[in-house]
Amino acid sequence: MLAFAALFEALGRAGLVDIGFLPPTSVILWRAGELLVDPAFRAHAATSMLAWAIGLGAAALIAVPLGLLLGSVRLIDAATRAIVEFLRPIPSVALIPLVALVIGTGLQLRVTLVIYASLWPILYNTMYGLRGVDPVAKESLRSYGFRAPAVLWWVSLPSAAPFIMTGFRLATGVALILTVSTEIVAGRGEGIGVFIYFAGIAVPARMDDIMAGVVWVGLFGVVVNALLVAAERRLFAWQHARLGAHAGAPVAVGAGR
Repeated sequence: MLAFAALFEALGRAGLVDIGFLPPTSVILWRAGELLVDPAFRAHAATSMLAWAIGLGAAALIAVPLGLLLGSVRLIDAATRAIVEFLRPIPSVALIPLVALVIGTGLQLRVTLVIYASLWPILYNTMYGLRGVDPVAKESLRSYGFRAPAVLWWVSLPSAAPFIMTGFRLATGVALILTVSTEIVAGRGEGIGVFIYFAGIAVPARMDDIMAGVVWVGLFGVVVNALLVAAERRLFAWQHARLGAHAGAPVAVGAGR
């Protein structure tokens, strides 16, 4: 990252590229600092983060119970597999015109698409985590008279929790991408994507604003991911110890959108 920043700075200062098209790194960072104290930009950022948080939270509330159900009851999984596999590959951005026509282009548009995109990493990691549950532990509880819901709560869910956390961490990035992308495509209201969109259609285009907005989106994503990785390692230290340092974190599945 530092190498790319230095390269952009050198290219711009040496006049090898048009600074109106690719501003030097120092100009971008200076503009990013100015945006931080700009009330209008902070309002844009707050709107984007609100849509991101609501959509991500709603996706988790839907995907975790659904993943536990599909991962635990094979009959339901088999009955819904075709529908799930049909819906999962559909790019969320392709649904923008349809969703906008049905529910409008405000906050509800962003939240709906974030929910749809973020659902899959959490759902599939939940189901994947259930496959690795120790069958001996489940049979032990059953032998003491515990019914299926109790076995799910006391054995399956704790065992799958690291995978669910990994899916949630992946979903945070997907949700951020969808929030900004939807705002750019919709091009109205408030949001960092809207800010970037209007900077792009200005005459001349404000590339410093575009790049500074991208910097803040990237920094937010990096910070959130780092916090979740730290929380994951702290909450599930036993999982990392069991897997060993060479094995790494739980395998993530179903993250692509």
